[in-house]
Amino acid sequence: MSLDIFDVSGQKVLLTGAGRGIGKGIALAFAQAGADVAVTGLTPTGVNQVAEEVRALGRVCLPLTGDATTAADTDAIVAQTIAEFGHVDTLVNCVGDAIRKPVAQLPGSDVPGMTEAEWHHIVDINLTEAFQGCRAVAPHLLERGQGNVINISGWASFRGRPMSAAYDAAKAGLMRFTEVVAQEWAPHGIRCNAIAPGSFPDPEQMSEEAFAARDAGAIDTVPLGRVGRLIEVGYLAVYLASPAAAYVTGQTWAIDGGVSIKHP
Repeated sequence: MSLDIFDVSGQKVLLTGAGRGIGKGIALAFAQAGADVAVTGLTPTGVNQVAEEVRALGRVCLPLTGDATTAADTDAIVAQTIAEFGHVDTLVNCVGDAIRKPVAQLPGSDVPGMTEAEWHHIVDINLTEAFQGCRAVAPHLLERGQGNVINISGWASFRGRPMSAAYDAAKAGLMRFTEVVAQEWAPHGIRCNAIAPGSFPDPEQMSEEAFAARDAGAIDTVPLGRVGRLIEVGYLAVYLASPAAAYVTGQTWAIDGGVSIKHP
């Protein structure tokens, strides 16, 4: 067996939400594997830094800005990527955020319930963004009759938790959305999968001491005894985008050190 089956060199990847964190890890993994990457964010600061790191690996990187939850910005992002790259092989929808609030204020608690605006914001940024990305790139991929979509979900896809209604509902919805797109597009040669990361703190967003403490503390909650490294989500994304995954579609892949299978 040749390992060429895992090769994604020369692919053109559009990755939303890649200015930091897991999105950045995915961008760097694709670059290490030989792909060219368009990365998006709400502001240019993060994506410009990611672009520098991708280019340092010898690959082309297109930094773009826009709101991935809106049709107008997503259409513009897709159009700019196709204009620069000629085509898109893989779309990775990686925008996400969370808020810790109950559905309604609970007796004995001073934490207010979630507002309507907060609910819509969290659902949009974790679920609607994937719809917008798929909707915008669909005509291009369907016309080519080939391609991949990878939605970045979370282990909340598998289990709901108190104080996390909007986020957990959106991630569960993303799993079903992935299954629907996979079925609709499979006859046209396009695969759609999701990745559900567990705890992946960004070491660039905290001190070395804080990251080390977070990593050490995972021994009590994560079966594998540590937090994830951002690049590890990228490695799974590269596999799902490669010919090695040609018979894989509609799946949500947990990468969480075993958290999603752990019983209380």
